[in-house]
Amino acid sequence: MEILIANESHFKYAEIICDTIAESAKIRGTGIAKRTPEYICKKLSNGNAVIALDEGVFAGFCYIEVWGHEKFVANSGLIVHPDFRDRGLAKQIKQKIFDLSRKKFPDAKIFGITTGLAVMKINYELGYKPTTFSELTDDPEFWKGCQTCKNFDILTRTERKMCLCTGMLYDPAVQTKKKEEEPEREKLNTKAFKRLKSIKETLFLKKK
Repeated sequence: MEILIANESHFKYAEIICDTIAESAKIRGTGIAKRTPEYICKKLSNGNAVIALDEGVFAGFCYIEVWGHEKFVANSGLIVHPDFRDRGLAKQIKQKIFDLSRKKFPDAKIFGITTGLAVMKINYELGYKPTTFSELTDDPEFWKGCQTCKNFDILTRTERKMCLCTGMLYDPAVQTKKKEEEPEREKLNTKAFKRLKSIKETLFLKKK
């Protein structure tokens, strides 16, 4: 298995990347911002994506989005093809894109919004912390990307303060300080996140 920084030579995988993301959202019944092959190709060409290949067969993908004049970056579109799941590949891809983000944008805060507990756990292990949406980028272009998500009306109703997704943030300044202090490693409280997600679904979906 190879996990590579993507480039123009990987354009041929753009269609399957989009299809895999869309199919995954459909199966899970969760909201996800749709992406076009053209958009994916743009990420491939500017070196802001990583791709996992098994002897040339597509296995996984993730890309970087830059917001607020490089003050914020997001690692988005994390996906593993069904044929390669349950092997720990998502965590490897996430680590690769996280390292790429830190290298290209060392001072930027890295953030994400997700409904997936597995992604939350990976983020947490990388140093992300749960946060309110107000701490994330206020760039309207980022939030415009949520328009294709089936839960966009919830985001609109709450004036972009809350949705079914949980916001998570990695602040390099905070993490540097923590490393100097060498604190005990915390564990993600998965039960708390599951309960939070359940409360959100009950609160917001009943209002549809």
